[in-house]
Amino acid sequence: MVPSPASGLSREDPSTPGTSRPRFLKFLYRETACPEGCTPSKMRRFLRSGHDPARERLKRDLFQFNKTVEHGFPHQPSALGYSPSLRILAIGTRSGAVKLYGAPGVEFMGLHRENNAVVQIYFLPGQCQLVTLLDDNSLHLWSLKVKGGVSELQEDESFTLRGPPGSPPSTTQITVVLPHSSSKTLYLGTESGSVFVVQVPGFRTLEDRTISSDAVLQWLPEEARQRRVFEMVEALQEHPRDPSQVLIGYSRGLIVIWDLRGSRVLCHFLSSQQLDSVCWQRDGRLIVSCHSDGSYCQWPVNPDTQPREPLRSCVPYGPFPCKAITKIFWLTTRQGLPFTIFQGGMPRASYGDRHCISVVHSGQQTAFDFTSRVIDFTVLSEADPAAAFDDPYALVVLAEEELVVLDLRTAGWPPVQPPYLASLHCSAITCSHHVSNIPLKLWERIIAAGSWQNTHFSTMEWPIDGGTSLAPTPPQRDLLLTGHEDGTVRFWDASGVCLRLLYKLSTVPVFLTDTEPSEHLNAQGEDEWPPLRKVGSFDPYSDDPRLGIQKIFLCKYSGYLAVAGTAGQVLVLELNDEEAEHVVEQVEADLLQGQEGYRWKGHERLCARPGPVRFEPGFQPFVLVQCQPPAVVTSLALHSEWRLVAFGTSHGFGLFDHQQRRQVFVKCTLHPSDQLALEGPLSRVKSLKKSLRQSFRRMRRSRVSSQKRRPAGSPGEVPERSCRTERTGLQNMELAPVQRKIEARTAEDSFTGFVRTLYFADTYLRDSSRHCPSLWAGTNGGTVYAFALRVPPAERRMDEPVRAEQVKEIQLMHRAPVVGILVLDGHSVPLPEPLEVAHDLSKSPDMQGSHQLLVVSEEQFKVFTLPKVSAKLKLKLTALEGSRVRRVSVAHFSSCRAEDRGEHHLAVLTNLGDIQVVSLPLLKPQVRYSCIRREDVSGIASCVFTKHGQGFYLISPSEFERFSLSTKWLVEPRCLVDSAETKNHSRPRNGSGPEKALGRARWVKGRWPWPQPLTLTLTLLMRPLGAATPPLPCELSPPPGSGSLSPFVCPFLPCELPPWKGLGFPPRRPPLRAGQVS
Repeated sequence: MVPSPASGLSREDPSTPGTSRPRFLKFLYRETACPEGCTPSKMRRFLRSGHDPARERLKRDLFQFNKTVEHGFPHQPSALGYSPSLRILAIGTRSGAVKLYGAPGVEFMGLHRENNAVVQIYFLPGQCQLVTLLDDNSLHLWSLKVKGGVSELQEDESFTLRGPPGSPPSTTQITVVLPHSSSKTLYLGTESGSVFVVQVPGFRTLEDRTISSDAVLQWLPEEARQRRVFEMVEALQEHPRDPSQVLIGYSRGLIVIWDLRGSRVLCHFLSSQQLDSVCWQRDGRLIVSCHSDGSYCQWPVNPDTQPREPLRSCVPYGPFPCKAITKIFWLTTRQGLPFTIFQGGMPRASYGDRHCISVVHSGQQTAFDFTSRVIDFTVLSEADPAAAFDDPYALVVLAEEELVVLDLRTAGWPPVQPPYLASLHCSAITCSHHVSNIPLKLWERIIAAGSWQNTHFSTMEWPIDGGTSLAPTPPQRDLLLTGHEDGTVRFWDASGVCLRLLYKLSTVPVFLTDTEPSEHLNAQGEDEWPPLRKVGSFDPYSDDPRLGIQKIFLCKYSGYLAVAGTAGQVLVLELNDEEAEHVVEQVEADLLQGQEGYRWKGHERLCARPGPVRFEPGFQPFVLVQCQPPAVVTSLALHSEWRLVAFGTSHGFGLFDHQQRRQVFVKCTLHPSDQLALEGPLSRVKSLKKSLRQSFRRMRRSRVSSQKRRPAGSPGEVPERSCRTERTGLQNMELAPVQRKIEARTAEDSFTGFVRTLYFADTYLRDSSRHCPSLWAGTNGGTVYAFALRVPPAERRMDEPVRAEQVKEIQLMHRAPVVGILVLDGHSVPLPEPLEVAHDLSKSPDMQGSHQLLVVSEEQFKVFTLPKVSAKLKLKLTALEGSRVRRVSVAHFSSCRAEDRGEHHLAVLTNLGDIQVVSLPLLKPQVRYSCIRREDVSGIASCVFTKHGQGFYLISPSEFERFSLSTKWLVEPRCLVDSAETKNHSRPRNGSGPEKALGRARWVKGRWPWPQPLTLTLTLLMRPLGAATPPLPCELSPPPGSGSLSPFVCPFLPCELPPWKGLGFPPRRPPLRAGQVS
């Protein structure tokens, strides 16, 4: 529409000097060719907004997509490696990923170009390099290289061992790898019995140094030659004191010590059982071998005498047939008695299905029983090769579903609490909830409650502490809450790179289940044999699937928590710092409201435990609302200021006053055709006939709608001149993407009464003069219900009931499911959270101007004015055909350049895995990123957004992928690993816990370069990342009376830096992601 002169805009002549034409009028001059029957106002909906350079610059300052870090335990681990010099652990997976872990915050990830499983991992001694062996028999060399002040994991080269032409594949099929202490050669044992020598780097085969089985055979005595002693190479080990000697173990039971200089056999040992693994004692005088019959043997090493029989042979769990001992460690101690640690060896008949690692020391023997298969294990001991004793201090076990570290110095060998690699899926994750910026008081109370549950952990510091984390301190405290299938809710510290468990809440004590809490899997007498002890947190078995948590809502200001489950149970809990015993009050909510003709076919409700129930410190339930029918709770909302909780299922929704312990109202949303809603998620009874009928109806509607969109062939309907005029008028216009036509649904579609979202708001609902509390509910059938609430004032809150009245009902024409509801105040800003204004963390909402209601369905965004509820504007999805909104959340995006510049936008996830940012309140798409594969349905369903433009989603049952849409809020690992830095190889101290896991400050360390203690003053120019303050001087001096090796102590720096290098913070760089090799 062309503006009139009265509007203040005029069509000025662009050729006249000193005049300018308004920017948006450049399209209005082309309206002369408007098609017949089409007004200019109808055409403007297709116009693309003009390019605004200022807005594009602002977008670059606000939005940036990054996948930053993966939280949790690697999916399907297949290999384990450890570097004693770097103190870094490596884990390989079946998908070809390699993940490195050191001190908390030190994490690296790499992905092989080939999608093959990692079979073995070996670190090169004393180097920042490791070698991986894949199941396709290829070797890969990886390096940790410093770029821009941070270390990055890179794949340098790969190699495949080739045999002579015409030789069978077993000739070069690698079974074991030995990195020599010189870090220049690799010894490769093969299935053919030969040992090949490969030079690194370069992967050049040294054929003249190959140790063939024929070369070994000629050095053996006659009685050994007559036996078939050669099969594949099972073990390769270097002499602990003499690098010129290598031990070679063959699967048929032969063990030889090979002299690399003289190319001859020094000693040989011949066992009657099949060999699985060997261990060489630290002084080189004893070899311990383990075998397939569940035994291990000790062989004394003496070049002068050749033993025919082992010094000692032992079957730990005999005399009945036992499974093989697949790996063994024999480690000496200063006390004189060694540690014997081995995997397997359990009695085959009774315990053959157990996954056990046994520890024997000083007459004490324990078989640690894991709930998942053991992949590999290693023992952390004295790293100095010149040390006289091993003195092991930690046992690291990589199981299929978790990593367990045991303290070998403390009596009873307790587990060490891990600061990362948490087993998120110890019970299957069913839902998640993120809360940003937790108040310090609530944070400390949650940690205190969690400390009551961690008394069984060791006080040892986390022993895998290599590298230095350079990541800045998290600006705020964030919580990630996960609901699980076994009825537990776990609280995770999601502030930084490490996802650390703080507290675990269990709802099981409220209900009567088949298994009582007093029953334990490891309830076993002291005299039982084998001495099994269950260890680890992974427990995939749930006592009752109805206990599963489906919805979580936490108020960070009041400490109230609402938890809803699979069987219609809604628990309201409050935080208590002391143990308590009380009765949980139970209220029933009949969502069908006595309607006849409906019969619930699903599971039964959970029976609440009668009488008082004892609860440990933490969140304790005080009221239970039981929905009837006991269907899955699909939506949940909590308003802690009004003391109200709203809940919804596939049958309706209700409102409960948890202060007066009474029900306010229930509303049935069940449609007469919603018979499927009465079957429940656990029912196997499905109406195949009805499903087929609905599918054919959808196909018929789609066919009819496509025929309607097809151009008509009758010239009488659309004149040819009109089509010509329309083409002429549109060919010079810039068109916006064609918005997809929304397919209308009918009321006969199933689950139309499914309540998808609930929302509390204080807004104008009845008229524009008074605002009041309200509850909004959106259903699967595109219906929005609005209830006006009357909440008594605080002084009469316990005397007068809360009243509710349905005021409005909105029916979307296309009947798409409503996935989000939001109210904007007079400044078009989302209403603050309950109690947020009272805690001075948000501005008071503008209650003077008119409010707006945003309804987000699966197919469009629509803004209504309040209180009239008249449509103002809408946005249809312009993505590919079939796009649907799956998640939507309000996020605040801050500029990375201006501290005071920020905007509220909608973060939207579709069923195609795309993430879009839509502006408020104009609903203009800002950016769009491809985040999740469209085939990853579980990943899309598990996505949760944060209040500052970050998000989490499950990339596997045990891993969260963290991503960021904001340029300012970016949590990523930034770390440095230097092989030349001074390392303390002593064992970790026992203290109050893993200090580094708690994020405490670490000092700058450097070597004192003068022989005598001197006073040295340096000036460091420090500027934190993104800070606007000028550089601050900092003095650096040694402690008084320190020696020549004393470290520098600087109490101003928040992190540890390598000596004499990079005394400033390096520039920010994105981490090396999976599939990227720089």
